[in-house]
Amino acid sequence: MILQTVLSSGPLLFSPCCSTYKRLNPLSFSKRRRGLRRWHFIRPRPFAAVAAAENGVFTSPEIAKTFDFASEERIYNWWESQGYFRPNFDRGSDPFVISMPPPNVTGSLHMGHAMFVTLEDIMVRYHRMRGRPTLWLPGTDHAGIATQLVVERMLASEGIKRVDLSRDEFTNRVWEWKEKYGGTIANQIRRLGASCDWSRERFTLDEQLSRAVIEAFVRLHEKGLIYQGSYMVNWSPSLQTAVSDLEVEYSEESGALYYIKYRVAGGSSDYLTIATTRPETLFGDVAIAVHPKDDRYSKYIGMMAIVPMTYGRHVPIISDRQVDKDFGTGVLKISPGHDHNDYLLARKLGLPILNIMNKDGTLNEVAGLFCGLDRFEARKKLWADLEETGLAVKKEPHTLRVPRSQRGGEIIEPLISKQWFVSMETLAEKALRVIEKGELTIIPERFEKIYNHWLSNIKDWCISRQLWWGHRIPVWYIVGKDCEEEYIVARSSDEALEKARAKFGKDVEIYQDPDVLDTWFSSALWPFSTLGWPDVSAEDFKRFYPTTMLETGHDILFFWVARMVMMGIEFTGTIPFSYVYLHGLIRDSQGRKMSKTLGNVIDPIDTIKEFGTDALRFSIALGTAGQDLNLSTERLASNKAFTNKLWNAGKFVLQNLPDQNDATWESILAYKFDMEESLIALPLPECWVVSKLHLLIDMVTSSYEKFFFGDVGRETYDFFWGDFADWYIEASKARLYHSGGDSVAPVAQAVLLYVFENILKLLHPFMPFVTEELWQALPQRKEAIMVSPWPQTSLPRHANSIKKFENLQALTRAIRNARAEYSVEPGKRISASIVASEEVIQYISKEKEVLALLSRLDVQNVQFTNSPPGDAEQSVHLVAGEGLEAYLPLADMIDISAEVERLSKRLSKMQTEYDGLKARLSSPNFVEKAPADVVRGVREKAAEAEEKIILTKNRLALLKSTTPITN
Repeated sequence: MILQTVLSSGPLLFSPCCSTYKRLNPLSFSKRRRGLRRWHFIRPRPFAAVAAAENGVFTSPEIAKTFDFASEERIYNWWESQGYFRPNFDRGSDPFVISMPPPNVTGSLHMGHAMFVTLEDIMVRYHRMRGRPTLWLPGTDHAGIATQLVVERMLASEGIKRVDLSRDEFTNRVWEWKEKYGGTIANQIRRLGASCDWSRERFTLDEQLSRAVIEAFVRLHEKGLIYQGSYMVNWSPSLQTAVSDLEVEYSEESGALYYIKYRVAGGSSDYLTIATTRPETLFGDVAIAVHPKDDRYSKYIGMMAIVPMTYGRHVPIISDRQVDKDFGTGVLKISPGHDHNDYLLARKLGLPILNIMNKDGTLNEVAGLFCGLDRFEARKKLWADLEETGLAVKKEPHTLRVPRSQRGGEIIEPLISKQWFVSMETLAEKALRVIEKGELTIIPERFEKIYNHWLSNIKDWCISRQLWWGHRIPVWYIVGKDCEEEYIVARSSDEALEKARAKFGKDVEIYQDPDVLDTWFSSALWPFSTLGWPDVSAEDFKRFYPTTMLETGHDILFFWVARMVMMGIEFTGTIPFSYVYLHGLIRDSQGRKMSKTLGNVIDPIDTIKEFGTDALRFSIALGTAGQDLNLSTERLASNKAFTNKLWNAGKFVLQNLPDQNDATWESILAYKFDMEESLIALPLPECWVVSKLHLLIDMVTSSYEKFFFGDVGRETYDFFWGDFADWYIEASKARLYHSGGDSVAPVAQAVLLYVFENILKLLHPFMPFVTEELWQALPQRKEAIMVSPWPQTSLPRHANSIKKFENLQALTRAIRNARAEYSVEPGKRISASIVASEEVIQYISKEKEVLALLSRLDVQNVQFTNSPPGDAEQSVHLVAGEGLEAYLPLADMIDISAEVERLSKRLSKMQTEYDGLKARLSSPNFVEKAPADVVRGVREKAAEAEEKIILTKNRLALLKSTTPITN
């Protein structure tokens, strides 16, 4: 009846044998039944299943075979409904604050989002459990270009062009789209377990954030840090807007190098041949440059050259050290209106600037007969005309570094355009000083050099975009006045009109600048605009600013992080955060960047459905700050198995706890593990595992504080799997199923519960769902694990007990290895004589039943002595460590006669193979004529075979000396 009761409650989960195999294959759990004649099993009582199911949210491991991923959303909704995501000042006053990097409102979850959500949620959950009020403030970015593109495509599907609508009509359609689809990314972030305060969710076009953007523009302009001017920008002809450097991606593409003749003016018949990748830009040439020390062309310096196809337009031939003598022909055409380097050179030398292109990518009137042609059509026609006139020399293949728009994919055109700029030098100086003073810490530290380099070489920031969706630039012009000379900067149209009337009279008419601000401008204000700035009396601003941490990808260190630092100092007088944590990219298993072209994109939502959120989070959190992480389905499967292992461990713990009304609980709860005298009083396995846990808590807490999340995951994983599951759970069965009945069980029950609940706490920031489900199944849970106190640090640990149990482990491993070597049947229990000093025997013998259980020994035939047994010659001798040995009688382990017969046949076969190898090596023909590596390989095989023969002969000799052999 006892046997029937135990087996119906579920399999025994943790087998002491084959632990190495199980570490390699975490999905495997032993279902092999133990011999029950020597063990009394405590009947499991399913109290936790009732407790966990009371609120209809949680499921106990006693009911469910595995953790059901479908329960994740249910658990998340419960957390949110309980208000756990909001900052709680009951336990502390020093808040931990993170502003979520706002994903684009058009976005759909990808692994980059999964990375930042996981890392930030780990930080937030850890500090929440440490008792700090935590605020993780979420939000989305209006993503000017991306959103406008999406809506324009939607309108195009309806047969409508943007220009067919008024500006207000178009922006209304964008808002409609945002209300319908804009919440997708936020819902997907919830699926990842993000414990952010959704009651404070922000959008960069919210009324309050828009007010902050206008205020920032006005204040910068009042200080002379915003100005308007015509400068070179990255121009998108199809979008017809300037785009930031971040939104330009360079790709290596096949192209051509065109060689063109430029006639030297002044009646000479000489030509200078110039190589260019963009011949259509010759209409914008303003000079020809050669290196001053290039003897081939020095005689032409100071003369004039005639630009082809321009009806004889002359340009000077100049010298400059920036010219690369080895590229092309060593002669450079300077087109400052359409090349960044030429633009800088022209400004340095005072050369004029010619623009040959319209905003839509067609050539303008400067191009003469080519006016109105698309830039690429013009290139083809121009080359044909040059060939026809004899000015084309040759065209050869050339690999180009092509700038393409990140949004539309089109080739970006360098173009001179009137834009609004922020003067950055004075802002950058302050941002540099906070690093020098140690006020801002960048993790990893090596990125400080990159931060410093960019700020030390910073360029003015183009902040205007020719779009309709975004923050309208708060500048108004006067009808009938030169807009470059007369304009008004104001916080509202009413204020602008009031200023205009004061200056130009009451009949003045004004109109607003049509451009919008760069999306990064509003993002640069994110840490404080989301908390109420410019209202510095706002409650959130006073409580939560400056924030604590900014976590993001290292690729936007310049474009976002540095700008937030500059703007934070400028507008609030302090840095917006104390720490910057930079993560790397997630790559595929081969280290390649994920892309649709390669077909190697791993979708987070699909991954969650297959492996669970916890496995995904644990997998991507094991990386190192600033380093790229290779992600594979094998890693995800392994960590899904880790989730299952946790679940099964919880099942084991629950099945071996008494009913919640049982009087045994008084004994269990009486155990205290925070005092050294109580710890030392524990039996050896219990003292060992509690000591190891206390060491782990200190190590893990230290790693959390240093943001070494990979170390946290690995240390906790190794302890849970290697110490708790593989060793202590198995050792505990000697208490739980002991012949002494219930009298020795409470110590094991108390330790199982104590260690397991602390493991759950340490893992909760990484794996929130399964840990909460298991936590709620444990007895006497009064609150969620996410708001439970973090484990106490600096708890007692007993180094001597750790060393003693390690000796017991070494002995167990030695016996297990011997059993495997001699192919002893797993279910067979064998005798053993343990030889050690009196001190070692004293503590090993106390754990005789643990040793027998872990090593599958016959507990009635385990002897402890300080000298070898009488049958030592007929036993396998094991040395587990200094002063600790074991003798295992061979007759107990195997059928000696059968083993002798098997080894004799094996020896005969090995001898034949060895003789064959020696014969080949004794042949001069083989040794002298065969390749050296082949001869070397045969010699190595012969040496290996000889070693195996010696070992087999020794084994046979031992077996034959053990007992007379009978047929």
